Amino acid sequence: MPLLLIGLNHNSAEVSIRETVAFAPESVPSALRELQAMMSAEVSILSTCNRTEVVLAAADHSPLDEQLVVAWLHRYHGLDADQLEPHLYYYREHDVVAHLMAVASGLDSLVLGEPQILGQLKSAVSVARDAGSIDSILMRLYQRVFAAAKRVRTETAIGENPVSVAYAAVDLAGRIYESLSSLQVLLVGAGDTIALVGSHLKSAGAQKITIANRSLERGHALAESLQASACLLSDLPDILPSIDIVVSSTASQLPILGKGLIETALRKRRHKPMLLIDIAVPRDVEAEVAELEDVYLYTVDDLRGIVDQNKAQREQEAERAHAILRQEVAAYERLVRADASTELIRCYREQAHELAQAELDRAKKELAAGRDPEQVIEMMTRALTNKLLHAPSRGLKSLAEDDPAQLELAKRLLDLP
Repeated sequence: MPLLLIGLNHNSAEVSIRETVAFAPESVPSALRELQAMMSAEVSILSTCNRTEVVLAAADHSPLDEQLVVAWLHRYHGLDADQLEPHLYYYREHDVVAHLMAVASGLDSLVLGEPQILGQLKSAVSVARDAGSIDSILMRLYQRVFAAAKRVRTETAIGENPVSVAYAAVDLAGRIYESLSSLQVLLVGAGDTIALVGSHLKSAGAQKITIANRSLERGHALAESLQASACLLSDLPDILPSIDIVVSSTASQLPILGKGLIETALRKRRHKPMLLIDIAVPRDVEAEVAELEDVYLYTVDDLRGIVDQNKAQREQEAERAHAILRQEVAAYERLVRADASTELIRCYREQAHELAQAELDRAKKELAAGRDPEQVIEMMTRALTNKLLHAPSRGLKSLAEDDPAQLELAKRLLDLP
């Protein structure tokens, strides 16, 4: 069945492009249903800070028009026509399976081998299932993808000691400041990434941490685990003047930290420098903030050098992982080919059953008429055998005339010596 994947990631597009096609979590279900209705296909959408990918599968074997999907992406996000074209990649059929397995295994991540992507992909599938945009084709594909990723994690060391984006953000702060213990650190957001940043900060010696979040309850929950304080995003104008380091990672579609807000904070700080690390996509910090003096602004793309630590060692494991995935892709394709025969086998069984039932009914009539049971059984057996063998025998004769080389395959099919 036709498969299509269209996407962009940290390798094909910088953050200023990636943020234009990032889907807000609350918008994904409606986007899935819209695209599903337009394409008459199963659909899933994966949207993270480093990639946006759309996967489609057509159940009726009709071709999938990639340009329709690309046009929809531009239209949905309000982009100019062809704005994304230089940054998009396309995969079909076999290559879709191979790419998804590589993504789920962390082999296509900014941080080679990072484990978070598998959870993000599982979440994307769950959202699509709840939205009703995926059915048996993509569900079975993703089950194989997840199984392949699990095998890679089990049989290789690809995920051991990965340098995550969260770790890289803290490492960067440690390189700029001699000590973090006396500095005021503000974490904007309360999701998994910020929780990981907070954990690394505590390990690095940070003692004065504040969590700013839209939900104070969720902020307090994270703050309690980090022995930190919590505040609302609306408190930022009052909090920022005392902050030395800001690390932000939210799912907001609009910037939270604008140029004016930071400029005001700097004046109150008497232009004491601030470090801002924005690892959100779309970005939480306005790009214009970089124009201000006394501000050091870094985005997720700026952390690439740090996350490449220990990459050589992980690349050796990646080679082993790719070998495993080649096996898993081949296994999936064998499964798909085997399934293609299911309908044929069902029809053949039904035909044989109908022939057997017809001969059985005839035999019952003969017995009811007083015919010798032994003769009736012999006649039924002979008639049924002839009818069951008629079509295959005719096919073998035709095969011998048209393509004698296929007779060996026929022997295997019929289990003949």
